[in-house]
Amino acid sequence: MPIYPTRRIIHLDMDAFYASVETLDNPTLRGRPVVVGGNGNRGVVCAASYEARKFGVHSAMPILTARKLCPNGVFLPVRMARYQDISQRIMEIFLQFTPMVEPLSLDEAFLDVTASRCLMGAAEDIALKIKTLVRETIGLTVSAGVGTSKLVAKIASDLNKPDGLTIVPPGQEKPFLAPLPIGRLWGVGRATQQALALIGVKTIGDLSRIPLAILTTKFGKAGLLMHESAKGIDHRPVEPRHEVKSIGHEETFSEDLHDRKRLEQELLALCLKVGKRTREKGMAGRTVTIKVKYRDFVQVTRSLTLAEPVADDKALYQTGRLLLAKTEIGSRPIRLLGISLANLCPAEAHGQLALFGKSRTREKDCRLYQAIDTISDRYGSGSIVPATLVERREEEQEEAKT
Repeated sequence: MPIYPTRRIIHLDMDAFYASVETLDNPTLRGRPVVVGGNGNRGVVCAASYEARKFGVHSAMPILTARKLCPNGVFLPVRMARYQDISQRIMEIFLQFTPMVEPLSLDEAFLDVTASRCLMGAAEDIALKIKTLVRETIGLTVSAGVGTSKLVAKIASDLNKPDGLTIVPPGQEKPFLAPLPIGRLWGVGRATQQALALIGVKTIGDLSRIPLAILTTKFGKAGLLMHESAKGIDHRPVEPRHEVKSIGHEETFSEDLHDRKRLEQELLALCLKVGKRTREKGMAGRTVTIKVKYRDFVQVTRSLTLAEPVADDKALYQTGRLLLAKTEIGSRPIRLLGISLANLCPAEAHGQLALFGKSRTREKDCRLYQAIDTISDRYGSGSIVPATLVERREEEQEEAKT
Protein backbone atom coordinates (compact mmCIF):
# COMPACT_ATOMS: atom_id res chain seq x y z
CA MET A 1 0.00 0.00 0.00
CA PRO A 2 1.42 3.43 -0.92
CA ILE A 3 1.97 5.87 1.92
CA TYR A 4 0.53 9.32 1.24
CA PRO A 5 2.04 12.29 3.08
CA THR A 6 -0.14 14.41 5.33
CA ARG A 7 -1.19 17.47 3.38
CA ARG A 8 0.25 20.81 4.49
CA ILE A 9 -1.69 23.83 3.35
CA ILE A 10 -0.77 27.47 3.95
CA HIS A 11 -3.33 30.26 3.73
CA LEU A 12 -1.75 33.68 3.26
CA ASP A 13 -3.79 36.85 3.75
CA MET A 14 -2.36 40.34 3.29
CA ASP A 15 -3.11 42.68 6.19
CA ALA A 16 -5.60 45.46 5.28
CA PHE A 17 -4.19 45.22 1.77
CA TYR A 18 -5.52 48.30 -0.06
CA ALA A 19 -5.01 50.55 2.96
CA SER A 20 -1.53 49.11 3.54
CA VAL A 21 -0.54 49.82 -0.07
CA GLU A 22 -1.67 53.43 0.36
CA THR A 23 0.46 53.73 3.50
CA LEU A 24 3.39 52.09 1.70
CA ASP A 25 3.18 54.72 -1.05
CA ASN A 26 2.64 57.57 1.42
CA PRO A 27 4.47 56.90 4.72
CA THR A 28 2.94 60.01 6.30
CA LEU A 29 -0.26 57.94 6.62
CA ARG A 30 1.42 55.45 8.96
CA GLY A 31 -0.47 55.18 12.26
CA ARG A 32 -3.49 57.08 10.91
CA PRO A 33 -6.96 55.64 10.21
CA VAL A 34 -6.98 55.04 6.45
CA VAL A 35 -10.14 54.09 4.58
CA VAL A 36 -10.16 53.11 0.90
CA GLY A 37 -13.48 53.28 -0.93
CA GLY A 38 -15.58 54.96 -3.57
CA ASN A 39 -15.92 58.57 -4.57
CA GLY A 40 -17.20 61.07 -2.01
CA ASN A 41 -19.96 59.62 0.14
CA ARG A 42 -21.39 57.35 -2.54
CA GLY A 43 -19.38 54.14 -2.42
CA VAL A 44 -18.59 51.47 0.12
CA VAL A 45 -15.47 50.74 2.12
CA CYS A 46 -13.10 48.44 0.23
CA ALA A 47 -10.45 48.34 2.96
CA ALA A 48 -9.77 49.93 6.33
CA SER A 49 -6.48 50.11 8.22
CA TYR A 50 -6.40 48.59 11.68
CA GLU A 51 -6.43 52.11 13.13
CA ALA A 52 -9.72 52.76 11.30
CA ARG A 53 -11.17 49.43 12.44
CA LYS A 54 -10.89 50.59 16.05
CA PHE A 55 -13.69 53.05 15.20
CA GLY A 56 -15.91 50.24 13.87
CA VAL A 57 -15.11 50.80 10.20
CA HIS A 58 -15.10 47.61 8.11
CA SER A 59 -15.26 46.42 4.50
CA ALA A 60 -18.57 46.75 2.61
CA MET A 61 -19.75 49.51 4.98
CA PRO A 62 -21.19 52.60 3.24
CA ILE A 63 -18.58 55.35 3.04
CA LEU A 64 -21.05 57.81 4.58
CA THR A 65 -21.37 55.59 7.66
CA ALA A 66 -17.60 55.21 7.87
CA ARG A 67 -17.16 59.01 7.81
CA LYS A 68 -19.56 59.35 10.73
CA LEU A 69 -17.77 56.67 12.74
CA CYS A 70 -14.30 57.98 11.89
CA PRO A 71 -14.55 61.71 11.07
CA ASN A 72 -10.77 62.20 11.28
CA GLY A 73 -9.99 59.29 8.97
CA VAL A 74 -8.08 59.62 5.71
CA PHE A 75 -10.50 58.63 2.93
CA LEU A 76 -8.87 57.64 -0.35
CA PRO A 77 -10.15 56.46 -3.75
CA VAL A 78 -9.50 52.96 -5.03
CA ARG A 79 -6.33 52.62 -7.15
CA MET A 80 -6.99 49.18 -8.57
CA ALA A 81 -4.11 49.16 -11.07
CA ARG A 82 -1.64 49.78 -8.24
CA TYR A 83 -3.11 47.03 -6.07
CA GLN A 84 -3.03 44.61 -8.99
CA ASP A 85 0.63 45.40 -9.62
CA ILE A 86 1.56 44.75 -5.98
CA SER A 87 -0.60 41.61 -5.94
CA GLN A 88 1.22 40.18 -8.95
CA ARG A 89 4.59 40.71 -7.24
CA ILE A 90 3.30 38.98 -4.10
CA MET A 91 1.94 36.00 -6.05
CA GLU A 92 5.33 35.66 -7.76
CA ILE A 93 6.90 35.28 -4.30
CA PHE A 94 4.39 32.55 -3.43
CA LEU A 95 5.27 30.71 -6.65
CA GLN A 96 8.92 30.54 -5.60
CA PHE A 97 7.90 27.91 -3.03
CA THR A 98 5.32 25.84 -4.90
CA PRO A 99 3.45 25.83 -8.22
CA MET A 100 0.33 24.86 -6.26
CA VAL A 101 -0.92 28.41 -5.63
CA GLU A 102 -4.64 29.16 -5.66
CA PRO A 103 -5.36 32.90 -5.47
CA LEU A 104 -8.71 33.75 -3.90
CA SER A 105 -8.42 37.47 -4.56
CA LEU A 106 -5.72 40.10 -4.98
CA ASP A 107 -4.68 39.77 -1.34
CA GLU A 108 -5.02 36.11 -0.36
CA ALA A 109 -4.12 32.66 -1.59
CA PHE A 110 -3.82 29.00 -0.63
CA LEU A 111 -0.52 27.17 -1.11
CA ASP A 112 -0.16 23.39 -1.04
CA VAL A 113 3.43 22.84 0.13
CA THR A 114 3.10 19.09 0.74
CA ALA A 115 5.58 18.30 -2.05
CA SER A 116 7.82 21.28 -1.29
CA ARG A 117 9.00 20.17 2.14
CA CYS A 118 11.93 18.04 0.92
CA LEU A 119 13.54 21.12 -0.63
CA MET A 120 12.05 23.98 1.37
CA GLY A 121 11.68 22.58 4.88
CA ALA A 122 8.64 22.25 7.12
CA ALA A 123 5.43 24.09 6.22
CA GLU A 124 5.85 26.49 9.15
CA ASP A 125 9.38 27.31 7.96
CA ILE A 126 8.07 27.99 4.46
CA ALA A 127 5.39 30.29 5.89
CA LEU A 128 8.03 32.23 7.83
CA LYS A 129 10.24 32.55 4.77
CA ILE A 130 7.32 33.87 2.72
CA LYS A 131 6.38 36.40 5.40
CA THR A 132 9.97 37.62 5.53
CA LEU A 133 10.28 37.90 1.75
CA VAL A 134 7.02 39.83 1.41
CA ARG A 135 8.06 42.23 4.16
CA GLU A 136 11.59 42.77 2.82
CA THR A 137 10.84 42.96 -0.90
CA ILE A 138 7.36 44.52 -0.94
CA GLY A 139 7.24 46.35 2.38
CA LEU A 140 3.94 44.83 3.54
CA THR A 141 2.93 42.28 6.15
CA VAL A 142 1.01 39.06 5.56
CA SER A 143 -0.70 36.78 8.05
CA ALA A 144 -0.38 33.01 7.62
CA GLY A 145 -2.21 29.92 8.77
CA VAL A 146 -0.79 26.41 8.40
CA GLY A 147 -2.96 23.29 8.54
CA THR A 148 -3.85 20.01 6.88
CA SER A 149 -6.80 21.50 4.97
CA LYS A 150 -8.00 24.72 3.38
CA LEU A 151 -10.63 25.12 6.10
CA VAL A 152 -8.20 24.94 9.00
CA ALA A 153 -5.49 27.02 7.31
CA LYS A 154 -7.90 29.86 6.47
CA ILE A 155 -9.37 30.01 9.95
CA ALA A 156 -5.85 29.93 11.44
CA SER A 157 -4.59 32.83 9.32
CA ASP A 158 -7.33 35.10 10.65
CA LEU A 159 -6.68 34.55 14.35
CA ASN A 160 -3.55 36.60 14.95
CA LYS A 161 -3.74 39.51 12.53
CA PRO A 162 -1.84 41.57 11.62
CA ASP A 163 1.47 39.90 10.75
CA GLY A 164 0.40 36.66 12.43
CA LEU A 165 1.42 33.04 12.05
CA THR A 166 -0.81 30.30 13.44
CA ILE A 167 0.21 26.64 13.05
CA VAL A 168 -2.18 23.73 13.56
CA PRO A 169 -0.21 20.45 13.78
CA PRO A 170 -1.68 17.34 12.13
CA GLY A 171 -4.13 15.65 14.48
CA GLN A 172 -4.87 18.86 16.39
CA GLU A 173 -7.61 20.17 14.09
CA LYS A 174 -10.55 19.28 16.33
CA PRO A 175 -9.16 20.79 19.58
CA PHE A 176 -7.98 23.86 17.66
CA LEU A 177 -11.46 24.50 16.28
CA ALA A 178 -13.48 23.52 19.35
CA PRO A 179 -13.49 26.82 21.29
CA LEU A 180 -14.14 29.00 18.23
CA PRO A 181 -17.64 30.38 17.45
CA ILE A 182 -19.53 28.48 14.77
CA GLY A 183 -19.59 31.61 12.62
CA ARG A 184 -15.95 30.87 11.78
CA LEU A 185 -17.01 27.94 9.61
CA TRP A 186 -17.65 28.50 5.90
CA GLY A 187 -21.31 28.34 5.00
CA VAL A 188 -22.57 29.01 8.52
CA GLY A 189 -24.31 32.33 8.14
CA ARG A 190 -26.55 34.25 10.48
CA ALA A 191 -29.69 32.18 9.80
CA THR A 192 -27.84 28.89 10.31
CA GLN A 193 -26.25 30.21 13.51
CA GLN A 194 -29.69 31.08 14.85
CA ALA A 195 -31.02 27.63 13.96
CA LEU A 196 -28.04 25.94 15.64
CA ALA A 197 -28.44 28.11 18.74
CA LEU A 198 -31.91 26.61 19.19
CA ILE A 199 -30.29 23.20 19.75
CA GLY A 200 -27.60 24.60 22.06
CA VAL A 201 -24.78 25.03 19.52
CA LYS A 202 -22.61 28.13 19.91
CA THR A 203 -19.06 26.88 19.35
CA ILE A 204 -17.51 24.55 16.80
CA GLY A 205 -16.91 22.10 19.68
CA ASP A 206 -20.64 22.12 20.43
CA LEU A 207 -21.33 21.37 16.78
CA SER A 208 -18.88 18.45 16.69
CA ARG A 209 -20.85 16.73 19.48
CA ILE A 210 -24.19 16.85 17.68
CA PRO A 211 -25.00 13.45 16.07
CA LEU A 212 -24.76 13.43 12.29
CA ALA A 213 -28.32 12.12 11.98
CA ILE A 214 -29.70 15.20 13.75
CA LEU A 215 -27.70 17.60 11.57
CA THR A 216 -28.71 15.93 8.29
CA THR A 217 -32.35 15.75 9.37
CA LYS A 218 -32.37 19.45 10.17
CA PHE A 219 -30.03 20.81 7.46
CA GLY A 220 -29.85 18.12 4.76
CA LYS A 221 -26.54 17.94 2.84
CA ALA A 222 -25.34 21.09 4.61
CA GLY A 223 -25.56 19.13 7.87
CA LEU A 224 -23.00 16.61 6.62
CA LEU A 225 -20.67 19.42 5.58
CA MET A 226 -21.00 21.07 9.01
CA HIS A 227 -20.35 17.74 10.73
CA GLU A 228 -17.10 17.24 8.81
CA SER A 229 -16.01 20.89 9.07
CA ALA A 230 -16.41 20.84 12.86
CA LYS A 231 -13.77 18.09 12.92
CA GLY A 232 -11.46 19.94 10.54
CA ILE A 233 -12.20 17.58 7.64
CA ASP A 234 -11.92 19.31 4.27
CA HIS A 235 -10.77 17.29 1.25
CA ARG A 236 -10.87 20.12 -1.30
CA PRO A 237 -7.58 20.36 -3.22
CA VAL A 238 -5.61 23.53 -3.78
CA GLU A 239 -6.28 24.40 -7.40
CA PRO A 240 -3.64 26.47 -9.22
CA ARG A 241 -4.53 29.82 -10.75
CA HIS A 242 -7.77 29.77 -12.68
CA GLU A 243 -8.01 31.32 -16.11
CA VAL A 244 -9.19 34.90 -16.12
CA LYS A 245 -12.83 34.73 -17.19
CA SER A 246 -13.40 38.43 -17.76
CA ILE A 247 -11.69 41.79 -17.55
CA GLY A 248 -13.76 44.75 -16.46
CA HIS A 249 -13.95 48.06 -14.66
CA GLU A 250 -16.77 50.03 -13.09
CA GLU A 251 -17.27 53.41 -11.47
CA THR A 252 -19.69 54.66 -8.82
CA PHE A 253 -20.29 58.36 -9.47
CA SER A 254 -20.12 61.02 -6.78
CA GLU A 255 -23.46 62.29 -8.11
CA ASP A 256 -26.10 60.49 -10.16
CA LEU A 257 -25.57 61.17 -13.86
CA HIS A 258 -28.40 61.93 -16.26
CA ASP A 259 -26.65 63.56 -19.21
CA ARG A 260 -26.04 61.16 -22.11
CA LYS A 261 -22.87 62.92 -23.30
CA ARG A 262 -21.31 62.78 -19.83
CA LEU A 263 -22.21 59.10 -19.47
CA GLU A 264 -20.64 58.29 -22.83
CA GLN A 265 -17.49 60.10 -21.69
CA GLU A 266 -17.43 57.98 -18.53
CA LEU A 267 -17.94 54.86 -20.65
CA LEU A 268 -14.96 55.83 -22.82
CA ALA A 269 -12.78 56.30 -19.73
CA LEU A 270 -13.74 52.80 -18.56
CA CYS A 271 -13.02 51.34 -22.01
CA LEU A 272 -9.50 52.79 -21.93
CA LYS A 273 -8.80 50.96 -18.66
CA VAL A 274 -10.32 47.66 -19.77
CA GLY A 275 -8.60 47.78 -23.16
CA LYS A 276 -5.19 48.42 -21.63
CA ARG A 277 -5.56 45.64 -19.04
CA THR A 278 -6.69 43.23 -21.77
CA ARG A 279 -3.64 43.99 -23.92
CA GLU A 280 -1.32 43.77 -20.90
CA LYS A 281 -2.55 40.22 -20.31
CA GLY A 282 -2.07 39.34 -23.98
CA MET A 283 -5.76 38.56 -24.27
CA ALA A 284 -8.74 39.46 -26.43
CA GLY A 285 -12.44 38.87 -25.95
CA ARG A 286 -15.66 38.51 -27.89
CA THR A 287 -18.38 39.27 -25.33
CA VAL A 288 -18.85 42.87 -24.20
CA THR A 289 -21.11 43.54 -21.20
CA ILE A 290 -22.14 46.81 -19.63
CA LYS A 291 -23.57 47.15 -16.13
CA VAL A 292 -25.82 50.04 -15.13
CA LYS A 293 -27.12 50.78 -11.65
CA TYR A 294 -29.85 53.42 -11.43
CA ARG A 295 -30.48 55.89 -8.62
CA ASP A 296 -32.94 53.47 -6.97
CA PHE A 297 -30.24 50.73 -6.96
CA VAL A 298 -32.01 48.70 -9.67
CA GLN A 299 -29.22 47.08 -11.71
CA VAL A 300 -29.31 45.91 -15.33
CA THR A 301 -26.77 44.37 -17.70
CA ARG A 302 -26.62 44.29 -21.48
CA SER A 303 -24.30 42.01 -23.48
CA LEU A 304 -23.25 41.46 -27.08
CA THR A 305 -21.00 38.73 -28.48
CA LEU A 306 -18.91 39.86 -31.44
CA ALA A 307 -17.94 37.80 -34.47
CA GLU A 308 -14.22 38.25 -33.74
CA PRO A 309 -12.27 38.86 -30.51
CA VAL A 310 -11.14 42.43 -29.82
CA ALA A 311 -8.62 44.09 -27.54
CA ASP A 312 -8.80 47.75 -28.54
CA ASP A 313 -10.49 50.65 -26.79
CA LYS A 314 -12.36 51.79 -29.92
CA ALA A 315 -14.16 48.48 -30.47
CA LEU A 316 -15.03 48.30 -26.78
CA TYR A 317 -16.41 51.83 -26.82
CA GLN A 318 -18.43 51.37 -30.01
CA THR A 319 -20.01 48.20 -28.66
CA GLY A 320 -20.51 49.73 -25.23
CA ARG A 321 -22.39 52.68 -26.72
CA LEU A 322 -24.73 50.33 -28.58
CA LEU A 323 -25.43 48.48 -25.34
CA LEU A 324 -25.83 51.70 -23.34
CA ALA A 325 -28.52 52.79 -25.80
CA LYS A 326 -30.50 49.70 -24.79
CA THR A 327 -30.77 50.97 -21.19
CA GLU A 328 -32.82 53.86 -19.83
CA ILE A 329 -29.93 56.29 -20.28
CA GLY A 330 -31.18 59.84 -20.38
CA SER A 331 -34.48 59.04 -18.67
CA ARG A 332 -33.28 57.55 -15.36
CA PRO A 333 -30.36 58.91 -13.31
CA ILE A 334 -27.42 56.49 -13.17
CA ARG A 335 -25.20 56.01 -10.10
CA LEU A 336 -22.86 53.26 -11.41
CA LEU A 337 -21.56 52.29 -14.82
CA GLY A 338 -19.31 49.37 -15.73
CA ILE A 339 -18.03 47.51 -18.78
CA SER A 340 -16.34 44.11 -19.07
CA LEU A 341 -14.87 41.89 -21.77
CA ALA A 342 -15.40 38.12 -21.54
CA ASN A 343 -15.17 35.00 -23.69
CA LEU A 344 -11.42 35.59 -23.59
CA CYS A 345 -8.66 33.96 -25.62
CA PRO A 346 -4.92 34.55 -26.06
CA ALA A 347 -4.26 37.32 -28.56
CA GLU A 348 -1.65 35.18 -30.30
CA ALA A 349 -4.31 32.63 -31.21
CA HIS A 350 -5.84 35.10 -33.66
CA GLY A 351 -2.76 37.08 -34.61
CA GLN A 352 -2.04 40.37 -32.88
CA LEU A 353 -2.95 42.52 -35.89
CA ALA A 354 -6.26 40.74 -36.41
CA LEU A 355 -7.56 42.22 -33.15
CA PHE A 356 -7.56 45.80 -34.38
CA GLY A 357 -10.25 46.01 -37.02
CA LYS A 358 -10.20 45.82 -40.81
CA SER A 359 -7.05 44.97 -42.71
CA ARG A 360 -6.44 48.48 -44.11
CA THR A 361 -6.22 50.06 -40.67
CA ARG A 362 -5.28 47.25 -38.33
CA GLU A 363 -1.50 47.68 -38.57
CA LYS A 364 -1.83 51.42 -37.93
CA ASP A 365 -4.18 50.84 -34.98
CA CYS A 366 -1.90 48.18 -33.54
CA ARG A 367 1.09 50.54 -33.60
CA LEU A 368 -1.05 53.32 -32.14
CA TYR A 369 -2.17 51.26 -29.13
CA GLN A 370 1.34 49.98 -28.54
CA ALA A 371 2.55 53.59 -28.41
CA ILE A 372 -0.31 54.68 -26.13
CA ASP A 373 0.31 51.79 -23.72
CA THR A 374 4.04 52.54 -23.63
CA ILE A 375 3.43 56.22 -22.81
CA SER A 376 0.85 55.33 -20.16
CA ASP A 377 3.22 52.86 -18.51
CA ARG A 378 5.99 55.43 -18.38
CA TYR A 379 4.11 58.60 -17.45
CA GLY A 380 0.89 57.36 -15.84
CA SER A 381 -2.58 56.40 -17.04
CA GLY A 382 -3.73 60.00 -17.38
CA SER A 383 -0.82 61.17 -19.52
CA ILE A 384 -2.52 60.52 -22.85
CA VAL A 385 -6.30 60.52 -23.23
CA PRO A 386 -8.86 61.20 -26.00
CA ALA A 387 -9.88 64.83 -26.53
CA THR A 388 -13.39 64.14 -25.25
CA LEU A 389 -11.98 63.16 -21.85
CA VAL A 390 -9.89 66.34 -21.73
CA GLU A 391 -13.16 68.18 -22.28
CA ARG A 392 -14.71 66.22 -19.41
CA ARG A 393 -11.86 67.22 -17.08
CA GLU A 394 -12.30 70.89 -17.98
CA GLU A 395 -16.03 70.68 -17.31
CA GLU A 396 -15.40 69.07 -13.93
CA GLN A 397 -12.89 71.77 -13.01
CA GLU A 398 -15.40 74.46 -13.95
CA GLU A 399 -18.09 72.78 -11.85
CA ALA A 400 -15.67 72.59 -8.90
CA LYS A 401 -15.02 76.35 -9.13
CA THR A 402 -18.72 77.09 -8.97
